[in-house]
Amino acid sequence: MLKNRKILVLFLVVLLGSGTLFSFVTKNDKLFAIAKNLDIFASLVRELDSYYVDDIDPEELVTIGINAMLEELDPYTEYIPEENSDDFRMMTTGEYGGVGALIGNRTGTNMILMPYKGFPAQEAGLRIGDELLKVDSIDVRKYETAEISKLLKGPANTNLKVKVKRGEDTLAVELTRKKIVISNVPYYGMIDEQTGYIKLTDFTTNAAADVRKALIDLKSQGAQKLVLDVRDNPGGILKEAVEVVNLFIPKGREVVSTKGKLQSVNAVYKTEKAPVDKDIPLVVLINERSASASEIVAGALQDYDRAVLVGRKTFGKGLVQSTVPLSYNSQVKLTTAKYYIPSGRLIQAIDYSNKDEEGQGRSIPDSLRNEFKTKGGRIVLDGAGIEPDQSVDSRTYAPITFSLVARGLIFDFANKFSRQNEEIPGPRKFKVSDELYEEFVEWLQDKEYDYTTRVEKTIADLEKYAEKEKYFEEIQDEIAQLKKSVGHNKEQDLITFKDEIKDALKDEIITRYYYQEGVVEASLDRDEEIKKSLTVLGDQNQFAMILKPGKKK
Repeated sequence: MLKNRKILVLFLVVLLGSGTLFSFVTKNDKLFAIAKNLDIFASLVRELDSYYVDDIDPEELVTIGINAMLEELDPYTEYIPEENSDDFRMMTTGEYGGVGALIGNRTGTNMILMPYKGFPAQEAGLRIGDELLKVDSIDVRKYETAEISKLLKGPANTNLKVKVKRGEDTLAVELTRKKIVISNVPYYGMIDEQTGYIKLTDFTTNAAADVRKALIDLKSQGAQKLVLDVRDNPGGILKEAVEVVNLFIPKGREVVSTKGKLQSVNAVYKTEKAPVDKDIPLVVLINERSASASEIVAGALQDYDRAVLVGRKTFGKGLVQSTVPLSYNSQVKLTTAKYYIPSGRLIQAIDYSNKDEEGQGRSIPDSLRNEFKTKGGRIVLDGAGIEPDQSVDSRTYAPITFSLVARGLIFDFANKFSRQNEEIPGPRKFKVSDELYEEFVEWLQDKEYDYTTRVEKTIADLEKYAEKEKYFEEIQDEIAQLKKSVGHNKEQDLITFKDEIKDALKDEIITRYYYQEGVVEASLDRDEEIKKSLTVLGDQNQFAMILKPGKKK
């Protein structure tokens, strides 16, 4: 018996040793494969530099190779070379040295699209629509927008000159750069006498502090209900999301957990402070462009039955990125974990480890989505973002409105209007009168803004397929009649879609006087999601039954 036991122990030792050896060999095989392929890559670049018929830029080729490699993983893993580190830092912190203006290219012209209130560009008098001609002595008319942006940025307290064209006038403006910190809350205010509203656009540094300040101020103004708007918010710093949730739920509650391959990235994030208000009735607005940290906030508040979500299903980004330093001050931002909200849900909507024939990640099918429960027992699903408790369809615009916006005609008319009018009433009071609308229609007379309606596009497709399948001669008369019947009339469309065109004009004009926050404020009275929120918040029984079905408050 003892002999048999010794043989068994010896066998187990050999077996375990073999396993360790196998693991060691496997790991070293992988390391050898990495070293081998890196050597091949370096050799290839050297030989290309030596023998290729034309001169090459090795740095550019290597960057292209790195980016192509990372594209095989997921859209969030990216290489950040040293020269882009400032831009990356600005995206994550919301801070940079510059003049405080969003610039862009409209119809081939570089211009100011939005000066931020209280920063050098706005204080120096630069306006939306000002065409950029020179930065210091550099003619920038043919520069790319990104190149101009780099010229405008620089250390705080340094000076520069900008030459712009405004209408028929050319202006030279002197500016002093300063540290720019973009607020995560561009607007907050009272929708009505009882309901506060906070627009949260990012989760950069101080996002939670910005929301906290807005919430306390709104409560001092009499807010007894609240709408938190994270529509179009792409996310940002995880810690800020946790602290935003903490404003509404008690200390010690789990908000999100992260799980990855390495133990070091596994963590549970809990609320650490007393909330500002754990009882105020709360609606969170979400849509298809609410992602990452926005989904953590919305999902956690839904899981604790703390808020009613209104809008549309969110983007579905449940992947966590970490930044790892590389040689020569470069970095890589790579996916290191997945995050899970309190119910246990993973909200990631795309599986990048299971790609289709075209190399695209696959959506998680409904049959593989799992059920979870909120604190109060409501059923929620994983695998496709955060779904609202109350859905509101997205607004669609007529082709004529889209054409007028896309061709910059509403933008240009707003510039003309602002040059002729020193001031307008406040954002919620200003209206586009019928007289002003007629002036706009008259101004359009010599402008090109033709478009194709959806019905016209459908008939064109029918005509194309009929010709391809040899049926055209048999139905050409019917197609001709259809074309005649549905052919759009621009003059009539300007009447039919007058209200939505007036809304677009109103928003564009308001930006000239009240900037980004003015447009948000102006939308409060006609925003369908906000209207739905007020309906939900206005009926305490409905609000309670959404969060706890079957129970009345």
